[in-house]
Amino acid sequence: MQLTEIRDQFEAMGINVAALTFDSVELLKDVQLDGDIGFPLLHDENRKHVEAFGVLNIEHDPGSRVYGIPYPGIFLISPDGIIRHKFAETRYQHRPDFTNVLEAAKDM
Repeated sequence: MQLTEIRDQFEAMGINVAALTFDSVELLKDVQLDGDIGFPLLHDENRKHVEAFGVLNIEHDPGSRVYGIPYPGIFLISPDGIIRHKFAETRYQHRPDFTNVLEAAKDM
């Protein structure tokens, strides 16, 4: 299941959906032009938020092409800016289970 597939369920609960990535601004523009994903793509310059959220992958050598690629994660942030729930995986091939995320969102 992809975030685009359940976006409406989050929005029905009054939850805004956005994606955060350290990919270039140019790539983000291309992605938004190529398809209607229906939520903003935010640029994390210098991986500042990835580090603050604790999902920066530093398991590889700094010279490696995969060094610093963040772990996939989903954060439920309250209107006052507090992270209420964090769902993160330690392998880039895996994504958090959206069923668990939806349940946590209902409890907020």
